[in-house]
Amino acid sequence: MAAAVSALSSLGVPEADVGSEEEEEEEEAEPGPAAAAAAEQRREERLRRFRELHMKRYEACKLNSQEVVEEDKRLKLPPNWEAKKARLEWELQVQEKKKECAARGEDYERVKLLEISAEDAERWERKKKKKNPDLGFSDYAAAQLRQYQRLTRQIKPDLEQYEKLKEQYGEALYPNSDSLLHGTHVPSKEGVDRMVADLEKQIEKREKYSRRRPYNDDADIDYINERNAKFNQKAERFYGKYTAEIKQNLERGTAV
Repeated sequence: MAAAVSALSSLGVPEADVGSEEEEEEEEAEPGPAAAAAAEQRREERLRRFRELHMKRYEACKLNSQEVVEEDKRLKLPPNWEAKKARLEWELQVQEKKKECAARGEDYERVKLLEISAEDAERWERKKKKKNPDLGFSDYAAAQLRQYQRLTRQIKPDLEQYEKLKEQYGEALYPNSDSLLHGTHVPSKEGVDRMVADLEKQIEKREKYSRRRPYNDDADIDYINERNAKFNQKAERFYGKYTAEIKQNLERGTAV
């Protein structure tokens, strides 16, 4: 160091300037407390950001795993599960509304009709006709099938009784070609009463449907036989409002 100072002094550089430069170099080599604090702060900031990125990555992996599990559950469900779920939720809402109406002493059917608009009623009626159109009588087999479908739609299964029978008979409840269950099943009194009430209702409806129309002695006779009378009744039903004026003119003799 002394040799460097003497060399610089020999070149005409003062010794005081040489000493000040050495002190500045020593200060730069050894940072102060403020610079150390700033460096430590920058280090803490980097660590904090690193921890945040690590937590975000962990949350993303967790959410991705949950979504994979949920998607696997959805794929295992039947294709019409959403419709069934919506139907069950709607039935629960209907049950709650029925209970509320019963608690207030109101008729649920009346309250429901008051909440339905005319447009919704017409749309549902069109949908109902489209779903189950009345094609009229074609043959007795079709009429019997239609009656069977109508009766089966009205059946409400008793799940409690089904569970009891399942516990009682076990696998024998589902017969096959080798099963022998004839005479082993005894229907309950409630089931017999329900069947009798349904048969009586069918008989009453059939009597009303097949009743003979009363004969009116004062009606105008515009037919020549029974078959012609039925034809005239059908024509009157479909075209009477269009031909009423023509018929009156013919009877008065003023028709042109």
